[in-house]
Amino acid sequence: MSRRRSPREADLFAELPPISYVWQTPIRRPRPAEWDIPDGARSGRLTPAMRAKLERIVKRAPEVMVKITGRTKSVEHLKSHFEYITRNGELAGETEQGALLVGRVGLKDLQSRWADDAALDNRRRRDGSLSVNVILSMPAGTDAAAVKDAARAFAIETFGENHDFVFVQHLEDKHPHIHLTVRSLGYNGRRLNPRKADLQIWRERFAGELRLRGIEAEATPRRARGKVRKADRGAVLALRKRGISPLVDRRAREEVLRAARDGKSGARPWEEKIQSRQKAIRQTYLRFAEELEAAGSSSDKALARQMREFVRDMPTIETRRHALRRELADFVKNRQRQRGAERKEDSGGHDKLRDGDREK
Repeated sequence: MSRRRSPREADLFAELPPISYVWQTPIRRPRPAEWDIPDGARSGRLTPAMRAKLERIVKRAPEVMVKITGRTKSVEHLKSHFEYITRNGELAGETEQGALLVGRVGLKDLQSRWADDAALDNRRRRDGSLSVNVILSMPAGTDAAAVKDAARAFAIETFGENHDFVFVQHLEDKHPHIHLTVRSLGYNGRRLNPRKADLQIWRERFAGELRLRGIEAEATPRRARGKVRKADRGAVLALRKRGISPLVDRRAREEVLRAARDGKSGARPWEEKIQSRQKAIRQTYLRFAEELEAAGSSSDKALARQMREFVRDMPTIETRRHALRRELADFVKNRQRQRGAERKEDSGGHDKLRDGDREK
């Protein structure tokens, strides 16, 4: 079910150009982003911020990843997490005050300070978190120094006024990423409890910091890029890499097989909604491309061509269940083809045997 917009949101949305539909997020935002603010003088027209975002989308600017990886709920868990992100003190951490934590001595000092603060927090529930653990990541090949600088600026702007934090950069993987650990309890006594809207704002803010440092980056919803399937969790990917079928995969296949046996393999309401939304997004791109071409300027026509190519290269509108149904259908066809070939071989062998008998 789609969220009902407030009167103010509805008015704002009506003033935006139609192309803004493709990057609208389905979550409530505490305040509009710069590309969600219409031009007061020319309602319904692209502002420079809107055009820049559209150009980054169709040029496939790298997407940032901002992900909450977990929460620590005990002092022991917090210590083990610090040891992990600093590789037992081998990697230097940096705090909200810019202090560098080098070696095991610096790590121990940080652990002791946060542990003492946790012991004095008598309002924390037994299962309440001590920290929120976040990863900020960019694709392989991105300048690592720029990623670190952008992460520092992001953390200071987002948490620096109210929360202690420490971050460490990891470079052993192909893609540069930052482990950011934020103390849950703020200076004002309120606890950090991020929602989906907060994560989207964090993504946009991190992408903005990267762009300020010359790194092309975007933070669009999946649907703006034609994707309908969520990314699999890291644990699931790790199991597949080891050749182990995760429980979520087995259950999904069982559901598809059960639906096929029961003759209930039709589209689900949410799948129809996903397909309808994707068709609307793709049509919006193409309609706006026509409008740009009609404008006549060379830059508008170039952008229109890029938009058409972007839509043409979008992935097939396929949910996870659709993919499993297709795999099942391909498997059945291959088995039937294989059995047909085996029967043909058996038939040919029998014919040869009968010919031999006649010769005798």
